[in-house]
Amino acid sequence: MKIPLIDLKKQYETIKSDADKNVLEILSSANYIMGENLKQFEKEICEYLGARNSISVGNGTDALVIALKALGIGQGDEVITSPFTFFATAESISAVGAKPVFVDVRVDTFNIDPNKIEEKITSKTKAIMPVHIFGQPADMDEIMDIAKKYGLYVIEDACQAIGAEYKGKKVGTIGDIACFSFFPTKNLGCAGDGGMIVTNNDDLATICKALRTHGSGADGRKAYNLLNNIDENMEENNSIDNMVYNPLKYYNYLIGYNSRLDEIQAAILRVKLKELDRWNDLRREHAKFYNENLKDTEFITSFEEKHVKHVYHMYILQSERRADVVSYLKDKGIATGIYYPVPLHLQKVYKGLGYKLRDMPNAEYLSERTFAIPVYPELSKEQRKYIVDVLKSFK
Repeated sequence: MKIPLIDLKKQYETIKSDADKNVLEILSSANYIMGENLKQFEKEICEYLGARNSISVGNGTDALVIALKALGIGQGDEVITSPFTFFATAESISAVGAKPVFVDVRVDTFNIDPNKIEEKITSKTKAIMPVHIFGQPADMDEIMDIAKKYGLYVIEDACQAIGAEYKGKKVGTIGDIACFSFFPTKNLGCAGDGGMIVTNNDDLATICKALRTHGSGADGRKAYNLLNNIDENMEENNSIDNMVYNPLKYYNYLIGYNSRLDEIQAAILRVKLKELDRWNDLRREHAKFYNENLKDTEFITSFEEKHVKHVYHMYILQSERRADVVSYLKDKGIATGIYYPVPLHLQKVYKGLGYKLRDMPNAEYLSERTFAIPVYPELSKEQRKYIVDVLKSFK
């Protein structure tokens, strides 16, 4: 039996009719950029999360960069974050000229350990960027309390966690601003790259909207006025054609980016958003099956806090013999993934920050032992039983 780590073809088959219909409508309309699907998708995301503002962008990394820039974080500033995550988390901090400051993680949840944050705060610290890794929410109450105590921003890296909940509240609505990724393999993924910024702060939303389109147009002007304390009434003009000719885009107020989610991706995401909760529930069902059936084996199964809803972007096992078990699973037709083989503080690009081996013992421990097995929604009961049986037969 051959089982991929994720099966996007099988997922596409479940939404093919609606997705194809929507894409063909957009192609025939020739309205490809900043159109009605984008507006509706942003509205629907706000309704789903319970947020005031959502700003769609080109990808999750851009979302992080623009969020940092909107908060005024840049050269000479420091942002505290996790070393056990995808590179984009720290890369975005470096991209705006700031310095990532790494704090070790909890060995059970893989999330940043709030008990170790305060010792890393300096006069240069401007924000904390917790990562809801693999779909499990970080310890947001503790993090928000620390941020409030020291006057810091909180930027939620929720790129792997859309739909996850912390004490009944959707992640992405707890901090000052949050970022999501719609990379195809995410729980909510498009047919290419895509991302989103979410915030309950209207001023931050305005600045993010300006930054995603070169700091130009009406949003650029509004953002410029906000940043310079200029009080000016501006009338909305909804008749402007963003695709063919928008005269306002030639008036620039901020140095921004070209980072827009296109109409086709927005249309596909609108179809998938309707299925997200069902898909996340299926992921949770698979995770429960793994936990129950692998609890008496040599593998350490995934842990879920009692007060959170984990959405299992990845289902992670731990093994002292990772290389051997991964090879064994491959021979049996089961795909795996290693997340993450090198913690960020030990990446070559961050050699200049001065971190050394054993500075982050938990992150380093996990990097040597963790691996992912298939948990995608379309996984059949027969397939997941086969995975469990193969793991149990590993000697």
